[in-house]
Amino acid sequence: MSIFLFTDFGAADLYAGQVKAVLQRDAPQVAVIDLLHDAPAFNVRAGAHLLAAVSMQLPSGSVTLAVVDPGVGGARDAVALTADNNWTIGPDNGLLSVLAARAKACTCWRITWRPEQLSASFHGRDLFAPVAAAIACGEFPAGNAESGARLGVDFGGNDLEEIIYIDHYGNAFSGLRAQNLPRGARIVVAGRPLGHARVFSAVPAGEMFWYENSLGLVEIAGNACSAAATLGLRIGQPVAVETR
Repeated sequence: MSIFLFTDFGAADLYAGQVKAVLQRDAPQVAVIDLLHDAPAFNVRAGAHLLAAVSMQLPSGSVTLAVVDPGVGGARDAVALTADNNWTIGPDNGLLSVLAARAKACTCWRITWRPEQLSASFHGRDLFAPVAAAIACGEFPAGNAESGARLGVDFGGNDLEEIIYIDHYGNAFSGLRAQNLPRGARIVVAGRPLGHARVFSAVPAGEMFWYENSLGLVEIAGNACSAAATLGLRIGQPVAVETR
């Protein structure tokens, strides 16, 4: 079993390292794998759709610690859920809800356990990491959580017609699943309609297009150029679908 990390902590800051230190302390024999530490900061809805997409690639029986938590220290609960035989631990702020809604089978627990020392601003390290480690070691949630809980914030399983992530190439991931679109559809973003291409090399250098990326999402891209810079794209920007 492995623990996968999905956060908005930033790869260059100290937060991911502190979480890993707790996991090493509590589950030293478990592999810890970085999925992403540059999820859109503060954007829980975008993070929820991105988490649901990347979770589809994880091996059965894995544990994911997911934190995009602008409300840390507030009234939101902490939850753990099993979705199709994989565990995910994080804040009950909607981040886990798209994953839960799309799962064939899902069970949710409200985490009642609290450590002796709990920073008001770093539940990823002090609360979620120990829980993830315990689950990976087969020691949770008995006595530490209430089963049969319902998520307090639920975005549902529908697609999101927005840009949810921009990678360092300038490619823009949308919250649309490509399997739901005909290849003749045009994606309209920043006032510009874009046609479909299967791969980058199918269009001339500098041309914009959309394609199905490796996560199964509609991605806006350009051949050998930054689509984000060319089109002025940003996280949260609407995308629309035109079908012929």
